[in-house]
Amino acid sequence: MNGAPLAFYDLDGTLVSSNVVTQYAWFARRRPGRRRAAADMGKLLLSVPLLIALDLCSRRLFNEFFYRYYRGMSEQFLAESAPAMFEAVLLPAIYPGAMALVESDRHAGFRTVLVTGSLDFALEPVRRHFGFDDLLCNRLVFEGGLATGAIVPPVLAGPEKVNAIRELCRKYNVETAECKAYSDSLSDLPMLDAVGFPVAANPDRRLRRIARSRGWPVLDLKRNQHVHAN
Repeated sequence: MNGAPLAFYDLDGTLVSSNVVTQYAWFARRRPGRRRAAADMGKLLLSVPLLIALDLCSRRLFNEFFYRYYRGMSEQFLAESAPAMFEAVLLPAIYPGAMALVESDRHAGFRTVLVTGSLDFALEPVRRHFGFDDLLCNRLVFEGGLATGAIVPPVLAGPEKVNAIRELCRKYNVETAECKAYSDSLSDLPMLDAVGFPVAANPDRRLRRIARSRGWPVLDLKRNQHVHAN
């Protein structure tokens, strides 16, 4: 007998208006050592054009480059500060229709899964707030309690999201054709293609065009509205 179908949700731009850069900036400003914190913010501001270019080119390359900024940060500091970051950055950024969407899928019998390239320590408060059953995300490598700047492989982005989704479906004995997925970005097209019920949520222009051509539902969680794709 198959288990309950899964509903997969991207985070940045889909459920919240925040992103990994704003999350990092919050940690960097509060990093112990005023000079180091100022230097971190300076480097981040100077690299914005490069980060934009990397994100347009490849979400995996963006993640590999961007998470190097965490190098040297204490694992204890990040874990202990995550709840405050959630309250200050992520909670106010949750779209009006996000919670109702997750609760609706849960009541419909779906097992809810957050699948995102964000980092695990930053996501625990998010998981608890929404009540997600499972969390698929990236994790930093730590040595001696300090971040090395590397990500525990594989980097969760693009096709690797699909691999993680399929592995979780096998764990729960569920066919991907029975599952849902939500995302706002064309970079998640492989994830949307991998499930039976893809939904474009707050889609960018390119994803909206694809959703329209394929007859996928389109949601505006910023206004808590359903928009027909056609």
